[in-house]
Amino acid sequence: MDGGRRRALLAGTALALGGCTLDPDRDHRGAGAPEAAPLASAPRVAWVFGSGGPRGFVHVGVVKALAELGLAPDVIVGASVGALVGTLRAAGIAAADVEALALDMQPWQLLRWNPLGRERFSGSGIAAFVDEQVQHKPLQTLPVPMVCAAQRLRDGTVVGFTRGRAGLAVQAAAAIPGRFAPVTIRGERYADADLRMPLPVRLARSLGAERVLAVDASAHEERAPPGAEEYRESDLHKRRLTAPDAALADLLLHPDIGYWAGISRNYRQRVIAAGYRETLAQAARLRALHAA
Repeated sequence: MDGGRRRALLAGTALALGGCTLDPDRDHRGAGAPEAAPLASAPRVAWVFGSGGPRGFVHVGVVKALAELGLAPDVIVGASVGALVGTLRAAGIAAADVEALALDMQPWQLLRWNPLGRERFSGSGIAAFVDEQVQHKPLQTLPVPMVCAAQRLRDGTVVGFTRGRAGLAVQAAAAIPGRFAPVTIRGERYADADLRMPLPVRLARSLGAERVLAVDASAHEERAPPGAEEYRESDLHKRRLTAPDAALADLLLHPDIGYWAGISRNYRQRVIAAGYRETLAQAARLRALHAA
């Protein structure tokens, strides 16, 4: 079978199965395309939510506790899953509702099979989910300014999308290299910033943030159990990438979420609870950070 017929067969199969995308390399342009633009004013307090895959459910527990403490930021900066949780909260969705979404969503709902691309999946399902939840509002109109950190693949630069379609910005921020198709915006390809700046405190500082609360959702590599030796170098590399930004935070939370990650509802509940407990344990310092 020649290449053209094979691709046509794959496309037909994908359409029959549903949950797929046939244009992963579409170049998004126009007024709604995300862009990195200066914020309207320099933020006083920034919340920075790091990458972490399923461990990122910890951010849900953090925002739940912060809401109970009556604390709010002037901007939220998020990488990967941190961009997802951050955007939902920046849109004004109640913390309890963010938790309900986190517990009820099924990972397959956010995935789209990518039969014509090099990567197996597209994150277009993530974009659709976010756009629906934020009622299709662009980033610049959300109640709290939101910055989605993504890596520009041409040169590795981490940029912060502050304007344009919220769902597409989150999709770019969560496009894990090698797993999810990158997102093309105005001729540039973008992907998850995890391999460059997993905890984008420097990005928050560059936008003028005076005080930064950072939430590290990475594994506690010092707690790696027997059998995890093969992941040690990867864990240490992630720690090296995280360290410069962690040092620039005024307050760093790194909740104890153990080592192994999962996607079960029980795992999500456990991780959310860990973020909630750690945040409440730092209540006094958090109130001081947000004080006028």
